[in-house]
Amino acid sequence: MRTYVPAAKTILAQPLDLPCGAQLKNRLIKAAMSDSLGDGEGNPTQTQMRLYERWAEGGAALTIIGEVQTTPDFPEKPGNLVLALGANTTMLQKLATRGSVNNADIWPQLGHAGALSHGPISKPKGPSSLNVSGLRCEGMALAEIEELPENYARAAALARKVGFKGVQIHAGHGFLFSQFLSPLFNHRTDAYGGSVAGRFRVIAETIHAVRHAVGEAFPIGIRINATDKLVGGLTEDEALQVVRLLDRTSIDLIDVSGGTYFPGAPSSSDSAAGSGPYFLSFAKRAKAITSIPIMLTGGFKTREEAVSAIDTGTADAVGLARSMVLDPALPNNWLGEPHNDPKFPRFDATVPGGVTAWYSMRLTALGEDNETSFKQSLPAALEAYEARDAERCTRWQEKFS
Repeated sequence: MRTYVPAAKTILAQPLDLPCGAQLKNRLIKAAMSDSLGDGEGNPTQTQMRLYERWAEGGAALTIIGEVQTTPDFPEKPGNLVLALGANTTMLQKLATRGSVNNADIWPQLGHAGALSHGPISKPKGPSSLNVSGLRCEGMALAEIEELPENYARAAALARKVGFKGVQIHAGHGFLFSQFLSPLFNHRTDAYGGSVAGRFRVIAETIHAVRHAVGEAFPIGIRINATDKLVGGLTEDEALQVVRLLDRTSIDLIDVSGGTYFPGAPSSSDSAAGSGPYFLSFAKRAKAITSIPIMLTGGFKTREEAVSAIDTGTADAVGLARSMVLDPALPNNWLGEPHNDPKFPRFDATVPGGVTAWYSMRLTALGEDNETSFKQSLPAALEAYEARDAERCTRWQEKFS
């Protein structure tokens, strides 16, 4: 007698072959988030190791560590990891090993915060100088831009050396490479500005340098914005031009997300519960113009939504972020029968930055195997989050100043 396999399990459990020859065991990926769990000196902590171990045990095919810096000069937060000279390779190896249990892959997301670099420990610089409400930065000199590909290549080589299974280049959410792509941030008149191809140039050079450093068989992914969701920013039509340019490179996985951490801009992840996955129509358009697998991140709250995205050919993989903070074993849950969808919290009142801080502090609770006791309010979570950042800023300055 033939055994009936539920359609959801069949669809989500399919392995995903990447162009470089690597294979992900299923279609569910823990998308990059800034976990803010480094030690303040660019190194992993035991809490961070346990967090990624839990996600691997929970069935994710791949977990991506958000906001890993290629140098200590332009961090997003003082809890970021740094893959550069002086990194604690022993601790990085332990993180890579524990995040690879259960046949999972783990990749660092290589980045540079640019204009959004954390002010207390940085002097922000972007493609062009900016002086607008809540955001100021200097413009990068040509020599500084020309250094970027080699910085990323060195970080990627170190990632491979310590045991990570791939890397993702961060070109989304308003950080440096996203700023280069965006006409709102990039006003350059040299070869790194102007047309979409010009604004993409430094990214193409970085992909080439990283591929040369890690070899043909090591996966390289990239996160891009479908849209900046800002007046004057990157549009969907321009983002499709970016996808066409990526199709000429050796990228193995395009992670589609969107939105920008511009002061005062609405966050896609803070939108109303139940609004459904973001950027579905863009992902479908992108799939039609590239052979590179598409990962779609943002807004997935039910298994039905994930199954539909894969089954309809809209995406090749689904990126899960806050849903996996609520249920770290969500892939195993969704691959089983019966299954449960995560229950998203509803907050009676919000404070600026409070929701992000709440999820960040819950990440800490997961890494301490203590989430059942996590009862923080938004104000309490924000206070704890900011106090921890302040302490780590001091450590960062002492090490890297």
